[in-house]
Amino acid sequence: MPSSGVCRELGEAAWTWVLGCVRGDDGPWLPDVVPDGALPAAPAADRDSLYAGIGGLAPVLAEIGQAHALGAVDRALATGIVDRLSATARVRTEPSLYDGLAGDVTALRLLAPGSEQVALQRLVDLMTPSGWNSTLKIEPGPASPVTDLVLGTAGVVLAAVWAGGGHARALAATGGEALLRVAEPTEGGLDWRLKLGYPGSSPNYSHGTAGVATALAIAGLALDREDFVAAARRGAQHLLAVGSLDDDGFVVPHTLPYSKRDVEPVTYSWCHGPAGTSHLFAALAHAGVEEVAGFDVAWLRQRCLDAILLSGVPRRLRPGFWDNDGRCCGTAGVGDVLLDAAQDCPDEARADTLLQGAGAMADALVERAVRDDDGARWRFLEHRQVPPLLPPGTSWMQGAAGIAAFLLRMARVIDDGRLAPVVDRPDQWWAVPSRLRTTHPGR
Repeated sequence: MPSSGVCRELGEAAWTWVLGCVRGDDGPWLPDVVPDGALPAAPAADRDSLYAGIGGLAPVLAEIGQAHALGAVDRALATGIVDRLSATARVRTEPSLYDGLAGDVTALRLLAPGSEQVALQRLVDLMTPSGWNSTLKIEPGPASPVTDLVLGTAGVVLAAVWAGGGHARALAATGGEALLRVAEPTEGGLDWRLKLGYPGSSPNYSHGTAGVATALAIAGLALDREDFVAAARRGAQHLLAVGSLDDDGFVVPHTLPYSKRDVEPVTYSWCHGPAGTSHLFAALAHAGVEEVAGFDVAWLRQRCLDAILLSGVPRRLRPGFWDNDGRCCGTAGVGDVLLDAAQDCPDEARADTLLQGAGAMADALVERAVRDDDGARWRFLEHRQVPPLLPPGTSWMQGAAGIAAFLLRMARVIDDGRLAPVVDRPDQWWAVPSRLRTTHPGR
């Protein structure tokens, strides 16, 4: 495990590089990638998003604020983000957590509590009995409400419950009921595809059943809706039916039916693997569910984490196995989930095992960092292209910003122990003790 000083210095160097990439054009914007050191001349369409834009800088600023008071440059950036998102939220039509208004809720709440109400009101204005109509073109098939956590209704529900306030109940109830209507019964339980008629299922956290069931469990407790919680439990039953408890872990396939794309059939990430899916079992426990299909939910969460620890990540065992170091699909996201679980674990020996796992992720990030006078960043691999080395990314989910936040948190946990404060977010707050949460303590 690296020292706290190494993690902190590298996290700050990564943030320095990200800040050097921020540009201004009707407010701040951030290029998603920086090929050959050349910054794009104009912002992309998703310039404001939590996934790849300035919204994703808010949780990093919140993380930096745990270490020290924000400097003048950071304060100016935070003000610019709040001003930009407060204005655009009034007319924005994309609802989602990682590319739309629910992401604006997240960023605004983290940087200027209370300012997120404009984005919540806009979500109320746009909601329909079927959920929210996505502006994103998801092929095949016609445009229709999307269900998932990243791009659809589940993410809106989670953001509403996390933010609270006068609109939260209506948003969570409408979204939860819309998700119940599109649930697909299976032999094992309930399944949710990305949208109705979508040809396959990505059953893990980001785009499928694990994320949707999580949102229903969290909303069910918040609204005292037993039907929501029951559906979440049936979603977990489906995952147990299609997944595997072999080899001392629990994994669910990346895609069902198995995709003919050149992709690993089982991955271990936040998006399509047991790292993210472990949050479902934490959510069920939070909602008062003790077992699913005869298995204790706390044990199932641990089986997800054991699958990661036994998998070999973050080693690159073969091309395509572990080529990404970001939050969504790679090393930093896995490390953050392991920190959540370690800080939530009552057993000290087990917690130490989880911390060592997070430390292994930090070690890999230290080893793979690209350093120069501009700071630090990472270059991921894409084994299906020649050459496989990708340009460095800047963003929260696929770049240096998100990696910086993990490294800064890792440093704090090394220094302060498992009681270190946690900057909570809409898609993980129930996975850590309420007393440690810094955004909404005590919920």
